[in-house]
Amino acid sequence: MANNLPTEKKIMAVSMLCEGNSIRSIERMTGVHRDTIMRLGVRMGQGCAEIMDDKMHGLDLPVIQVDEMWGFIGAKQKTAKANDMGPDFGDVWVWVALDAATKLVPCITVGKRDRMHAHAFMDDLASRLVSRPQISSDALSAYKDAIERAFGDAVDYGTVVKTFSHTDLEATRRYSPPDVLKIKKQAIQGNPDMSLVSTSYVEKQNHTVRMHCRRLSRLTNAFSKKRENFEAAIALHYAYYNFCKRHSTIRCTPAMEAGVVDSQWTTADLVEMIETK
Repeated sequence: MANNLPTEKKIMAVSMLCEGNSIRSIERMTGVHRDTIMRLGVRMGQGCAEIMDDKMHGLDLPVIQVDEMWGFIGAKQKTAKANDMGPDFGDVWVWVALDAATKLVPCITVGKRDRMHAHAFMDDLASRLVSRPQISSDALSAYKDAIERAFGDAVDYGTVVKTFSHTDLEATRRYSPPDVLKIKKQAIQGNPDMSLVSTSYVEKQNHTVRMHCRRLSRLTNAFSKKRENFEAAIALHYAYYNFCKRHSTIRCTPAMEAGVVDSQWTTADLVEMIETK
């Protein structure tokens, strides 16, 4: 069982998970059985979710970008629906908020790309902030009502509307995104600074997640088979990103830059905090 692993083995396995190694590769390198690694990863992920929830409050984050990142559990939506696999299988989306200045990710929500989860995501974000933010998003219509309900008048909100080329997209079955033909910025609520309306940072952060979390890699065969595993892997990544990973732009961790913690955490610190709860 994962609880009986030596501490150094736990730290090694968790570090490898955070850096994007697959469970089977960790098994080969550490000699720890893949089922034990999976149980350890789930426990660490659930603990990281609690740490994030506890630490991310009273934040002053003036310029926030939000986006959604696609993944799937068990099978893609079409296959899951055809085989009546149940509501926990098929497409899943990770709603992400990122502060442009500190690079901190204050909250995430895992669910469907619908109004219900948009409201839950924005309510969660609003509960963690103490200042009036400027929020930028893509053109997803669910954001408008969710932001207005969560923040009322205390928000400046703008969108980035991208016009894509869909020429021969279905015919060629490409996995790369279509060309962007035009980008238009729109002020939706309040008085946003249009020069700061952007989703570039959060989209780049989504790329970082896909590089460090095998379950979200493009064309992966390492997709999650259970929702519990998916949520744990996402929480583990963002806790590692916020508290342990030094960001090259700000030369410290996002949590340090935002004043959430005073020093850079190590993976050993994460493991110790969770194991001693």
